[in-house]
Amino acid sequence: MDKLLIRGGSKLFGEIYASGAKNSALPILAASLLADTPLRVGNLPHLNDVTTMLELLGSMGVDVMLSDEMEVQVDTSNIKNLNARYELVKTMRASILVLGPLLAKFQRATVALPGGCAIGSRPVNLHIDAMRAMGAEISIEDGNIKARVEGRLRGAKIIFEPVSVTATENVIMAASLADGTTIIQNAAREPEVLDLANCLIKMGAKIEGAGTDQIIIQGVENLNGATFSVMPDRVEVGTYLTAAAMTGGKVKIKEAKPEYISSVISKLEQTGATISLGEDWVQIEMNNEKPEAISLTTGPYPSFPTDMQAQFVSLNAIAKGNSTVTETVFENRFMHVQEIARMGGRISLKGNTAVIEGIWSLKGAPVMATDLRASASLVLAGLVANGSTIIDRIYHIDRGYERIEEKLKILGADIERIS
Repeated sequence: MDKLLIRGGSKLFGEIYASGAKNSALPILAASLLADTPLRVGNLPHLNDVTTMLELLGSMGVDVMLSDEMEVQVDTSNIKNLNARYELVKTMRASILVLGPLLAKFQRATVALPGGCAIGSRPVNLHIDAMRAMGAEISIEDGNIKARVEGRLRGAKIIFEPVSVTATENVIMAASLADGTTIIQNAAREPEVLDLANCLIKMGAKIEGAGTDQIIIQGVENLNGATFSVMPDRVEVGTYLTAAAMTGGKVKIKEAKPEYISSVISKLEQTGATISLGEDWVQIEMNNEKPEAISLTTGPYPSFPTDMQAQFVSLNAIAKGNSTVTETVFENRFMHVQEIARMGGRISLKGNTAVIEGIWSLKGAPVMATDLRASASLVLAGLVANGSTIIDRIYHIDRGYERIEEKLKILGADIERIS
């Protein structure tokens, strides 16, 4: 099993390019099921979750052609089965995103209950209740969601409580081919939701309000393929900016969309970093020897993203001063804390809040990744630790970060993948 070996102490300097966003690529690939003609998707990140989604589509009989430039053409005209099998679904919670498109296009679907990172309760009942509201008959049998509808799905008023990104995306896709108008209230406002809507609009969908908390979808008779490029990964960009702040470096990230990480940029500026912005790039320069501690609370977009919480726990562990980091999105997303504590971090948990006493330096140690963003926080901790850090179970990080060790090497980090 692969591991990452990091020898800490190197400042990060240089330029890298942002990869495409996994959380945009996955729903857009699922949306290919809605099209009568091939959908071409560019700027796909080379990640395990993207590969799994392509394998899932291929297992249904979808024709998938992938170029060396990570552009994929997906043709669903020869689809043979409507079953998302557990063998593929178990590693990726986003596989639930095929439920809405399959129901809308083919009137039935069997989707195994999904897996993914164990970071807390992410119930599928929001998806199921929404599909039922649109006329679907759904049962849970032998670990599978079995769904069918007579004729087309029907437009409905859907109110999400709590707000859910994947449920919002599932309903947008299902509603695009439904009969009538669907109104989603308390919809997720994440940029990835807007990216999916923009792709669907290019395919012929009628969608208004994406990016706000109310989305209106007027169903159409059919959708066609299009060519669409996935947005940059805002969490990847935020992670590398945080790494630069922690190591005291200067890093420029190209092909980024800085307007999507304004909350992260604001917090980094409060640590003492200087941020420069362009239309498609962002640069950070850390002038202080150490970042200033910064307290924060996570929340749905546009609040501080839960996917950046673990990275800022690492930053605060070596910052000047004390801080608190409060998690409001997932109830079990502090599993990285005990691993950072193995490296000398002084962190205590009080309910959904981490109380952090900043120290001068962490110490390298063998640690274990427990989920995707936790693994990123351990990489950042390893970059600033004295000595060597070995991170085990890095298959987690390969789900969400494209060639992380290669990008960090470009910036001057002493990091390598070992077996």
